[in-house]
Amino acid sequence: MAVDFGKEVDHVARLARLTLEPEEKERMTGQLSDILDTARRIQELDTGGVEPTSHVLDLPVVLREDETRPSLPLNRVLQNAPRRQKNFFRVPSIISNVQAEK
Repeated sequence: MAVDFGKEVDHVARLARLTLEPEEKERMTGQLSDILDTARRIQELDTGGVEPTSHVLDLPVVLREDETRPSLPLNRVLQNAPRRQKNFFRVPSIISNVQAEK
């Protein structure tokens, strides 16, 4: 089934505040169609016997031991803070008219 993706390309271009020339719109409409056709073909594959993987190669996981180390001195951590309150960064409130639960 052939679908015209011109409206979708127009919609995305409007959201992105892009002005597309007719040639660009035509090219992007074709690219969107190709992408969705490829995704459709991939969905049709039988992957029943395929083990889930996080990488195409079977690489060993390389981990290091956690080591505790001294952290930076508090004065150095806060030296570039635009605002601070005692030993904390002071940031603008993003919640208004909310009472803290006790």
